[in-house]
Amino acid sequence: MRKYKFAILGAGSIAEKMAETVIHMPQIIPYAVGSRDSDRAKSFSERFGFQKYYGSYGEMVQDSEIDLIYVATPHSHHYKHSMMCLRHGKHVLCEKAFTVNALQAEKLTDYARSKNLLIAEAIWTRYLPMSKTINEIIESGAIGKVNLISANLGYLISNKERLVNPYLAGGALLDVGVYTLNFAAMILGDRIIKSASTCSLFETGVDSQGSMTLLFEGGEMAVLYFSAVAQTDRQGIVYGDKGTLVVENINNPETVHVYNLNREKVASYPAPKQITGFEYEVDSVIKAIEQGRLECPEMPHSEIIRIMRLMDDFRNQCGVIYPPDIEGC
Repeated sequence: MRKYKFAILGAGSIAEKMAETVIHMPQIIPYAVGSRDSDRAKSFSERFGFQKYYGSYGEMVQDSEIDLIYVATPHSHHYKHSMMCLRHGKHVLCEKAFTVNALQAEKLTDYARSKNLLIAEAIWTRYLPMSKTINEIIESGAIGKVNLISANLGYLISNKERLVNPYLAGGALLDVGVYTLNFAAMILGDRIIKSASTCSLFETGVDSQGSMTLLFEGGEMAVLYFSAVAQTDRQGIVYGDKGTLVVENINNPETVHVYNLNREKVASYPAPKQITGFEYEVDSVIKAIEQGRLECPEMPHSEIIRIMRLMDDFRNQCGVIYPPDIEGC
């Protein structure tokens, strides 16, 4: 089994979770971490057993030993840092939201393709085994024809600078709302004919919470809401004409329950054990690289861009505008 030298660009909390994951994956060598602060990078590497550390991102991406880089910086910098990695010949797994807007996503995926490099979005819910389980239950006909979905995700996270700062592409949508969109997309697909959005704003002008209602070609609807100022139950509910499917925690499904039309529980499906849940996206990237693919089947480039366009539409409807140097490429 080939082992891949794995690097992390950024040393924040999400980077720590990825490090906690890959140190337990036999096909991964925890190789390098890069931070703007050399002491922080050194502390990170010692804590998780990474072989090298760098006090600048630019220095790390020049390391010829690195096979794959996980980009774990704020949304505002995903485009710049992912492009930097690609220009130095590295495969990239970029944390969600993939970029600030669809144009940036298109440019990144086009450039990666031109360089024969893989780039993928680390939207972990797309790769989790429970996502496949949910669709298998629906496809079995257990709840009949799906007509309506509701999904929510909200945390009390407005104290975090990255959530409120427009220069970091802050707001609830890119941080947590993206999960509700992906939940709906994994079940109802891409044939959206109309969307309606609304939100409330922080004083900084980015969204503190919001909602999206999507109408699909077959008449199905998805009602989604998300928040950085309220803790929600995180449920995803799929309503069919023969029953209902309830997902506990759309951000990392813990259990899926199936109810009949009498609201009686008829089945439950617990999630399998996991390291953190991040291992599945890393596994997918490794498999794709070994197969010579430039994208992951669970979240292909076309779907990355489509979700970004939906979020662009939300921001346009709600008047959420990031500074020009963040929106631009």
